Formats: sequence, structure tokens, C-alpha cells
Amino acid sequence: MKLSIFQIDAFTNKLFGGNPAAVIPLKKWLPTETMQQLALENNLSETVFFVPSKNKDANYDIRWFTPAVEVNLCGHATLASAFVIFNILKWEKKTVVFDSKSGLLKVAKVKDMLIMDFPSWAPGAVDVSWDNLSAILGGVSIKAVTKSRDLIVELENEEAVLNCKPDITAMKKEGGMFIITSKGDKGDFVSRFFAPADGVDEDPVTGSAHSQLIPYWSEKLGKKKMKAKQLSARGGVIACEQLSAERVLIGGECVYYMEGVIKL
Repeated sequence: MKLSIFQIDAFTNKLFGGNPAAVIPLKKWLPTETMQQLALENNLSETVFFVPSKNKDANYDIRWFTPAVEVNLCGHATLASAFVIFNILKWEKKTVVFDSKSGLLKVAKVKDMLIMDFPSWAPGAVDVSWDNLSAILGGVSIKAVTKSRDLIVELENEEAVLNCKPDITAMKKEGGMFIITSKGDKGDFVSRFFAPADGVDEDPVTGSAHSQLIPYWSEKLGKKKMKAKQLSARGGVIACEQLSAERVLIGGECVYYMEGVIKL
């Protein structure tokens, strides 16, 4: 069996920026174990697979895998999948709809931008030890802690987020996913994302994190439309909008890096 594979840099307009995703279009699902093995072999933060959907409301079904686990939502790999569908598979419509474990996800092509319609996961109160959390994050000063799917830790400023040196081993033992964030100096807010227990020490740009960060910062800043930056080594820029209580818009550009053939 031969499979096409594409590597796309998402949330960037320049090569070697943003977050690389491996995109593997399928005619039908492979065994879950095989898809997990392919994700491990690729060793990127996400490998994404999609197949034609039987759901009348969707065009494709989509699934995402880190090198270690399958996840319920991934933004940059969805963005990369839409890029492949629009630009390589020559999809003629202006929108594509994916069916996923997080429901229907619509992606619209607007000039060079791809705009994803994603769920809004507003974080709420959580009972955690701030002292323990500060130690895990290298002794940082914490302003607030909330939780949705992931633990969201607000730090004092952008410099604190940029210079944070978390204890990855302690994070892995703690389990779960960690977002650190603050108000931005030039953009509206900044963040970094860590998921070592799921095989990703630090993710370069994380779309699904913004399903949580957009409602968080929209309320704090009193704004619907915002510009965000993820302060990883590769870096990324995310266009954000709180569309409603249930939905957010997450936008970015993509760059086509590589294609190949997998032999199974």
C-alpha cells in the first residue's frame, strides 16, 4: 500500500516557521494502531488523517495523533489539512467541513488566510496548588489559574512567558496539558503550550489552545477580535475572534514544505 504524505507549516507565512504537521489523506481509515505508528515515525507534534465523510453535513472525517496518543482536537493540523485540500487536492468550494471528535469544524479560505470555526471552551475555576505549579514552571509569579481541557496559567507579562523554563520531567509526572499566557506587548495576548505527558514537550503553535484562550482573553480584554502570538522557538501568529458563546474563529496562513510517499 502506498499513501501520500504532505508536510505543511501552519500559522506562518514563511518556511520553517509556525507548526509543522504531517497530513495523510486516506480513502478509508487505517487501523488506529497503524495511524499511531505513523505518527510516532513522523515524530511531529501532530500527524493528521482524513477520509471522505458519510455525514451529510461534512466533507471529511478527521483524526489527529501526537507521537504518543490520539487527541480530541488539533488546530494547526486542521489548518494544514484544509490547506492540502484547497491547494493540492484542488477543492473548488470556499469552505470545507470536517467531522471530528469535537464536532463539526468548518474552515473557510479567505485570500491567503484559512479561518477555522472551532468550539469555544471557556475555562473555569480549578483547585490546584499555586506553589507546586510555580515550582513546575521554574519559580514564576502566577496571576491566575483556570482550566478547560488544559490548565491555563496567566503570568505577569510577555517577558515572563517568553523566559519561562518549565521542568518538563515534573510536568510529565503531573500529567495533562499546560498553557502559559499573558497580555501581549504588541499583540493582544501571547502563550506557550506544553504537553509532555502526551509526547509533546513544547508545541510550536497550538490552535486547540486558542479554543480556550480566546474566551479567556475576550472576557478579560473586552474584545471580540484579537491578535495572538505563540512564543515558541519557531513562533506563530493567530487571528482570533469570539464569534459566540459556543464558537470561536481561529485564522492563520500555511506554507507547503514537502510531499512524499509512504509504503506500508
